[in-house]
Amino acid sequence: MTLLHDAELAAAFDHAALSYDRLVAANPGYHAHLRRSARRLRLPRGGAGLRLLDLGCGTGASTAALLAAAPHAEIVAVDASAGMLARAATKRWPAGVSFVHAPVERLADAGVSGPFDGVFAAYLFRNVTDPDGALAAARSLLRPGGRLGVHEYALGGRAVDCAVWTAVCKGIVLPAGRLAGNADLYRHLWRSVVEFDTASGFADRLRRAGFAEVRVLPMPGWQTGIVHTFVGRSR
Repeated sequence: MTLLHDAELAAAFDHAALSYDRLVAANPGYHAHLRRSARRLRLPRGGAGLRLLDLGCGTGASTAALLAAAPHAEIVAVDASAGMLARAATKRWPAGVSFVHAPVERLADAGVSGPFDGVFAAYLFRNVTDPDGALAAARSLLRPGGRLGVHEYALGGRAVDCAVWTAVCKGIVLPAGRLAGNADLYRHLWRSVVEFDTASGFADRLRRAGFAEVRVLPMPGWQTGIVHTFVGRSR
């Protein structure tokens, strides 16, 4: 199987949208880890006076995490999947949260413009055809000194990290995806992580994209060495 990209991947997420929240809820720590990554942005004053961008918001789990870290911020949440956004729209949100249907490559066409004080992106960059271009787009929307937070499957580089990820996928994730009728998407999930940057490699990619003060922070539990938070600042 080749990896899914662009419209094909968005269509796969559209198809999976109805069951997506139930499947991720079965992942221990899923929502807590997103909140941890959002807190690692260290946004001041509960977000008061800040404008934040949530790239690849899906059904709104990352948006909720960002809102928990910055309850007084204005948040613009963006995703390429109309189906995932439809699920997000069924949930209750404060007036300062808005959702936009657009791929990261065409934000301007959808009316998304900066500057933003912070950008948060969960499980996004390994799913885009051009991660460097997506990082450049994110940086262009940040004000100087603005903060980037990335919550991503990026393996630590040890053989055991890949072995644990593959075992979890083959034992739990792929069978659950097949039962939900979304086998292609969850096979993509497994392979996209195996074929993506290691954590140190993605940190280097952030530095090449012009971000300063880049840090790589681990997650606890079974996802140690598998999921990381990356934080940096726009120059």
